[in-house]
Order: sequence, then C-alpha cells, then structure tokens
Amino acid sequence: MTDTDPLPFLPWNRPSIGDEEIAEVTDTLRSGWLTHGPKAARFEEAVRQALGVEDSFAVSSCTAALHLAFLATGIKDGDEVITPSLTFCAAPNALLQTGATPVFVDVEPLTYNIDPHAAEAAITDRTKAIVVMHYGGHPCDLRAFRKLADDRGLLLIEDAAHALHASRDGQRAGSVGDLAAFSFYANKAMTTGEGGMLVGRADLVHRARLLGRHGIDSSVWQRHGTRSTAAYDVTAPGLKYVMSDVTAAIGVQQYRKLPVFTERRAGIAATYTSALSGLSGLATPVILPTVEPGWFLYSIFIGDTAPFSRNEAAELLRARYRIGTSQHFRPVHTLGLYSQTQAQPLPVTEAAARQQLSLPCYPGMTSLETVRVIDALHSIWDEGTEAGRVSLLEEHHAQ
Repeated sequence: MTDTDPLPFLPWNRPSIGDEEIAEVTDTLRSGWLTHGPKAARFEEAVRQALGVEDSFAVSSCTAALHLAFLATGIKDGDEVITPSLTFCAAPNALLQTGATPVFVDVEPLTYNIDPHAAEAAITDRTKAIVVMHYGGHPCDLRAFRKLADDRGLLLIEDAAHALHASRDGQRAGSVGDLAAFSFYANKAMTTGEGGMLVGRADLVHRARLLGRHGIDSSVWQRHGTRSTAAYDVTAPGLKYVMSDVTAAIGVQQYRKLPVFTERRAGIAATYTSALSGLSGLATPVILPTVEPGWFLYSIFIGDTAPFSRNEAAELLRARYRIGTSQHFRPVHTLGLYSQTQAQPLPVTEAAARQQLSLPCYPGMTSLETVRVIDALHSIWDEGTEAGRVSLLEEHHAQ
C-alpha cells in the first residue's frame, strides 16, 4: 500500500474463525452425520456445565430459542409480557406469534438495561412473564428480577444474546431465569454463523425440545442408535428449530475460545475508555462494580454538548477514516409494526437510541486498529470548533 492508497476499511465487527473450527467442520462432514446429533449434544453439554443450568438445547437461531421459550412456558393470546424496547425486534416479534402483547418499559440510564422499577410498575393481572435483555453484554439486575418474578408469580426469561460470558453479583447471565436464550449470529461474542441455544429449567427445556423437533417424541440421533427411524410419535404441533451438527461443530470450538475472545474484547474496551473519556459530550460505558461484562458492544453515547451529532460522527468515521460503526438499537416501539402500541414515552430509551454508537471491538482487532479508531475520534473532536466543524462537514459533503 502506497501513501496515496486509501486505508483498508475497518469493519464494525469481524468473526474470528481459525483452523480449529475448519477442522471440526471437516470432521463433521466426513462423519456422515450432518443434522442435529453428537456435535450438537457436545455443544449443549459444554454450555450447560459452564452455566450450571439444568438443561440446554441448541437451535437454529436466538429467535428460535425465544419463540420456543414462549411456547414452552405457555404464553398465549391475551397474555402480557414485559420487555425493554431498547432491543432487537426478535423477542417482541416472537411474542406476537404466540398472540401475546409485548409491554415496553424504560431502561436504566447507566447500564441501559431494563429498569426493575419500571417493570414492576407495568405489571397487571394479565402479565405472564418478564423478558430481560442484557444490553451490550452488561447483565441486568438478575437478583432484583428473580425476586420480582417470584414475588409476583411471573416467569423470568433472559434474552442473553449479548451476554454468553458475562456475570453479575457472581451469577452468570443465562443462569437465573426460568429460561434463557443465547445468540451465535455472525457478529456475536462467539459465532456459529447462524444459531442459538435455549437453557434453563429441565421441564421447560424438555418441552421446548419436543416443540423444536416437530413435536416428535425422540430425536433422529436417538432413533439412529437403537430404534427404527420410523419408530416415533408426534405428541405436539411442533416446529423445526434444531441446530445442525455442521453448525454445532463451529460452536464447539468457538465456545472453547470464548474466554480468550472476551478477554481481548475487554482489553480493547479498556483502551477505548482510557483514551476517549475526556472528549466533550462523549460518554463511555459504565460498568458496575460487581459486573464482568461480555463486551458484545462497546458503546459510546454522543450527547448534545458534543461538537457533532451521533449520525454526523458515524458518517465522518466511515467516509473520512474508513471506519465502520453500528447503532444498537432503533427502539422497537418506534418501528411501524409497534408504533401504535406504546402509550407512554420511554425517555431513557429514546435518548439512548439518538446518542448510541457501537465502535469496532472484536477479538481479531489489532492494537494499531484500536489506536486508529481513537485517533480518528480525537481528530474529529479536535476540529469541533464552529469553524472546524463547518469545514469538516463541508469537506465530507464535497466528496
């Protein structure tokens, strides 16, 4: 690359796939067993043991895990389920598929996790469950929500898509709810490309497993061993949500590497926080003392006193410095499908959605790339006087 060549684009996220994953997939392909079988069982057991939960079920996506969680717990038409709006649409969409009504509540201003007090205030005689989401990999107040659910006779379901290797007050995210759903999508803390896992109470996971394999009373892997492939019964109107062994093979190796992945993400996060905390109007993530975050996201929040808006900063990073960012999330209650469902404003949620920007933070990111992001933000802020701001934006729009 010469001095005149543009810098290579730095993406917001890039999965870290090594020779181990390739070898595990090759072993699966050569085994002749490709669907849900021994590799999926191995992956399930590794997660189950690490979390200390009663059971686990590897499925095709986190959305599948959430849908199965709602079906297995009997959530149905007429029920209300409390959930944050500062999240992806997967959980609310799955709730609508059961006929239930998602009830959106606000989040806390420091962690951007669902607020226990707001959740309690939203409980009615139709409330069946609370769905918590661990924003960015920082677990919500698990003790408070477990107590609230128990005191009010509600189910607690964790959307732990961001928090596979996170804990709070000594409790692992995903280990406290009646059920918890994890994501292994391509941009998550570890990946299988597409995939998810449902964990929790044995009776509920058993029901979800039945529903996730067409309602058939045994898996094809079980029937492969000692029973005829035709020796089965259908006992519930199920769906097809199982994870294939090809997918699980990636997960087996990715999960083994997850502690190292998380440590690297934490190192990048610490570097960012140290270098960016002095920039005017820019807030870095707040990590509570008893939390070990999973660092799925490194979020900065660009407020009204910053020289640039969040959208302007993101566009300048992309166009001038070739650095990718992302935004998490557009609140669900502002999406077209849900826009008529929210009677009360959610001020913390709406402020976070205007201000939040996810910076690149992934295991394969080098120290030089981390410094590149930091230097770019400092350059933008250094030019943030009124004259410099106008000049920088004019330069960008002229390109």
